Amino acid sequence: MTDLIEPLPLDWTIDVADIPERGRKGSRTATETERAELSKALDILSCESLEVTYSITPLAGGYRLQGGIDAAVNQACVITLEPIASRVAESFSVDFRREQPRVVDDEGDIEILTGADVEPLMGEQIELGRIVYEALSAGLDPYPRKTGAEFDWSDPKQSATGSNPFAVLGKLKDRS
Repeated sequence: MTDLIEPLPLDWTIDVADIPERGRKGSRTATETERAELSKALDILSCESLEVTYSITPLAGGYRLQGGIDAAVNQACVITLEPIASRVAESFSVDFRREQPRVVDDEGDIEILTGADVEPLMGEQIELGRIVYEALSAGLDPYPRKTGAEFDWSDPKQSATGSNPFAVLGKLKDRS
């Protein structure tokens, strides 16, 4: 069977066996190849740099991954398509748990939208690359726009018939 999900561009995983009881701090810098793959996956012009700092703290039944990203990216202006350089600085905090905690309210209903982001701990690895990819994706400007760029468009059909969209209907009515 073919896997329809493409692999993420950052294959950064941390084995939980390598995390001491006091926790672990670290940093990563994306290579040129990883940045090119990120650009392709995120459909941006380029990712010039990506720095990540993080800490992993053991919790009862899992781990907490906290950190931040600092990236320099180039996106295309939605109006002019010219490159726009920008910085993305995002923080993240995710709990990886072997079992998903259930928060039950007074009426016995399970609340799923309260508390910190919680991810299942799959196997014995924490997927740092996926969390960084998601933080970078969320931090990108969805509609990058060059300073002073304005969208000034008019429908050529409308200008030929006048400014009133019902003018065409009036002409048809006059023919009958």
